Amino acid sequence: MTSAQTPWLNIIGMGDNGLDSLLPAARAALNAAEIVIASDRLHDLAPGLSAERVTWPSPFDALLGKLRALRGRRVAVLATGDPLWYSVGARIGRDIDTAEIVYHPQLSAFQLACARLGWSLADVETLTAHGRPPEQILPFVAPGAQLLVLTAGSETPTQIARLLTDRGYGPSVLTVLAHLGGVDESRTTGLASGWARDVPAFHVLAIECVADSGAQVISRVPGLPDDMFHHDGKITKREVRAVTLSKLMPQRGALLWDVGAGCGSIGIEWMRAAPDARAIGIDPREDRRDMAMENAMALGVPKFDMVLGHAPAVFDGLPAPDAVFIGGGLSMPAAQTALDVLKPLGRLVANAVTLESEAVLLALHARLGGELTRISVARARPVGTLTGWGPMMPVTQWSLLKR
Repeated sequence: MTSAQTPWLNIIGMGDNGLDSLLPAARAALNAAEIVIASDRLHDLAPGLSAERVTWPSPFDALLGKLRALRGRRVAVLATGDPLWYSVGARIGRDIDTAEIVYHPQLSAFQLACARLGWSLADVETLTAHGRPPEQILPFVAPGAQLLVLTAGSETPTQIARLLTDRGYGPSVLTVLAHLGGVDESRTTGLASGWARDVPAFHVLAIECVADSGAQVISRVPGLPDDMFHHDGKITKREVRAVTLSKLMPQRGALLWDVGAGCGSIGIEWMRAAPDARAIGIDPREDRRDMAMENAMALGVPKFDMVLGHAPAVFDGLPAPDAVFIGGGLSMPAAQTALDVLKPLGRLVANAVTLESEAVLLALHARLGGELTRISVARARPVGTLTGWGPMMPVTQWSLLKR
């Protein structure tokens, strides 16, 4: 047996041409393995091995348990392409000390796709819809954008074509690149509008986004138009939302609690603004939860979560946040409890429009410091046959960075 800190696990990326795709070090590690874990497809691409073969277990956590039980044996896990790029390598590395792992990357499907298309990988958005709702690509759809998407199967291009067409991107060019690097490599191209192609299940989808005259053109920068959200009036208005999110500072992988979420506008824009950002909306009303989840799907953040309940009682058991926004249900106990569980360098932002809520913010500022801001916005609106300024209710905002 080897020691726990000696590499015993080789995670090997493989191309569609099987063993011929492997560099000598990866081939040697695979030949030396006592146990090889892979999907049926990758097992078929690696014939002639003397190792015990194990088919990829389901669910994924079962694989992690299997690997822990095999610690110290010579184990190889086969993955497709680069095992650290939308693949299993990173997840395994969070569970097993990376000092015990040797990674053997292969050319990824993204690199091969760019080589076939003549695209610069640095200028392309690389996304995945594998095991995830295809709506996740929507925040990246924009005129002229080039997207590469790992797909979930042969039906995914049809689903994505429909999403694009519904949003005014029917002229977009879709190219399915299947079995890249293998003997069965193929290429299928067509427009999103009217897409009706039979394609292999194993492929990467390239999208050249082309907008028609009625296209939905929206930015990932916070401040989407209010009418992009289905709401019942419980919404942080566009201008205030943009200022609020600037104080919350969305960051990659960070978690937001959106307290008094209403239609979910703050949490949804938080998730759109940073890769892999997460948000939990909190609201006592089930109809608002349904509305927020509908908005999240339509705006491309299907992993937005909603919890029913009243603050601060509902906070118990939730994962610690990196930022908290309180737009409804503001009280001294809610703000203090949120601040207590907030991670170091976390951001707490609370908005108030009533005198009673403003009094809470004034008391919090007097006791804890932070920053108080008064936000006043007016929008032009008809005044008879003319136009005048219609002021919205002013918003008092308190924000604090936890040290």
